[in-house]
Amino acid sequence: MKVLVVGNGGREHALAWKLLQSPKVQQVTCIPGNGGTASLEHCQNLPLNVEDFEGIGRFALVNGMGLVVIGPEAPLAAGMTDYLRHQHLTVFGPTRLGAQIEASKAWAKALMQEAKIPTAHAAVFTEKEAAQAYVQAQGAPIVVKADGLAAGKGVTVATTVAEAQAAIAASFDGQFGKAGERVVIEEYLTGQEISVLALTDGITIRPLLPAQDHKRIGNGDTGPNTGGMGAYAPAPIATPALMRRIQTEILEPAIAALQARKIDYCGVLYAGLIITPEGDPKVIEFNCRFGDPETQVILPLLDTPLDELLLACAQKRLAEFPPLTWKPGVAACVVMASEGYPDAFRKGDRLTGIEDAETQGAMVFHAGTQTKQKALVSDGGRVLGVTTVGETFDAALDQAYAAVNSIHFEGAYYRQDIGDRVRTAKSASS
Repeated sequence: MKVLVVGNGGREHALAWKLLQSPKVQQVTCIPGNGGTASLEHCQNLPLNVEDFEGIGRFALVNGMGLVVIGPEAPLAAGMTDYLRHQHLTVFGPTRLGAQIEASKAWAKALMQEAKIPTAHAAVFTEKEAAQAYVQAQGAPIVVKADGLAAGKGVTVATTVAEAQAAIAASFDGQFGKAGERVVIEEYLTGQEISVLALTDGITIRPLLPAQDHKRIGNGDTGPNTGGMGAYAPAPIATPALMRRIQTEILEPAIAALQARKIDYCGVLYAGLIITPEGDPKVIEFNCRFGDPETQVILPLLDTPLDELLLACAQKRLAEFPPLTWKPGVAACVVMASEGYPDAFRKGDRLTGIEDAETQGAMVFHAGTQTKQKALVSDGGRVLGVTTVGETFDAALDQAYAAVNSIHFEGAYYRQDIGDRVRTAKSASS
């Protein structure tokens, strides 16, 4: 089978890498791909724009692509799945209607309330003055979210009323374009965050290993939100008992609510959750695609062939699919970013040392790179996701940081405390 992967980030590099491990996959094409996917054996990049549905569809049809896997949220929200399905292609990824679960936080919040899914209390505003008056009355801490897609940067966890007011003003004043024309203001929930990525054919839903992401730019979870600065899996806080609750209280009701709205949802349903101090799971957000960098720690542990699993979803056969199998151990990922990210950042800096990191056993997933004049250079805010697998969290994290220290580019930045929470918990319990 030939597989087409749409996107150019670390998630898409990890998807292509994992798909190529299957004996049934002979070729992967990435549109547009990056410097990492270009270096994979039996993988090629095609420099089409992800907005070029017609060009992508024509390529997939002419070249006999047996499966199309859509990575990013933007083409899903724009209806790429709908278009490609009309071309009689087999697609993994929800339709435009289904992708609203990420593309509109207000729509997702209404769905959760309708399905009685546990989540933070929220209010939706289309006018700056009304939103600011609401925050003044509620006080802080409080969470301000741009309603639409903002690449993980449209959320402000405000510790003061002034910070919340500034976030509201920025959103309505155009910082996020059309995505910020409406804001969702939520109560602040305390607890630990986990990411549960579940695969569904629209009828059956199965969770993958739970992961823990690190969204803030700074050590100690400080500074603005990013697309994610590192992750590890499986998250120890997500016990089997808690995962059963997430299945029955969150994932299954979400699919039932989508079905009730006549939405055929095939793809990833990503539940960003907070586990309260009382041990209860609550939804912070739903996403309509694989998480990044969670994918980079989940897929290295997956033993089940990814192509077979995604095809089972696309062909509505997930109920009959065998139980998922996993490799032993844990995985950790440290993201290396460009200086300035998540604001204006550097580009075009030459990368060295990746081969040294891979020699040490790391999987270096490219997030924002490209090849220019035979040299690998930075081309994004998040540049690399350095992933390692070990028997213990200490082993995986130590190996990941050793690999990070082998890689160099001007202005490279990374958090130095990825996984510290799980290390601290382990120390406290020993």
